[in-house]
Amino acid sequence: MSAVIPFHRVNVLCGVKSARLVENAAEYANLIRKAKRPLLVLGPLLLGASPDGRLLLQYALDIAGPMKIPICATETVKGKMEELGVKPDSAYDAVEIANALKDPGWRGVRKEGNHDLVILFGIRSDLGNQSLSALKHYAPHLKTMTLCKYYFPNADYSLPNFKKDAQWQEFLESLIDNLRKGA
Repeated sequence: MSAVIPFHRVNVLCGVKSARLVENAAEYANLIRKAKRPLLVLGPLLLGASPDGRLLLQYALDIAGPMKIPICATETVKGKMEELGVKPDSAYDAVEIANALKDPGWRGVRKEGNHDLVILFGIRSDLGNQSLSALKHYAPHLKTMTLCKYYFPNADYSLPNFKKDAQWQEFLESLIDNLRKGA
């Protein structure tokens, strides 16, 4: 099998360990369900609309909901979440949360212990890849996953490069359905 090339050509050479490509929403849901303390990190790209006009942030909230996954939001996302009547568990920028996650003694966003799975969603690809690279090398105690529509080679699990937004939207809806079934 040939290597998957990221859509955005940043940090393509990521060493001997590259993300496992997962194209099946049920498999992604199982990986999330296995985590004892997952964390969903939401970035500003979620403030855009999906092809059907639905706010991408709503998909993130629907993913977090069934499993009661803690949410760490960037400041702009936090404001929009509060407008929607949802309070995030914490607000950090992407660099701050990556630095906190590297510390195995960190108590996590709910003070219940460090997280074992970090899911990035809506973070710019250059910043996301660098954050994932730092976590890959300095946080062996956790796994990383992305929900963005592009492949992130420094994550442990990543989606493929979706050529059409409708394919990505279909994956997200299937993931939400699978999480609801298992909750």
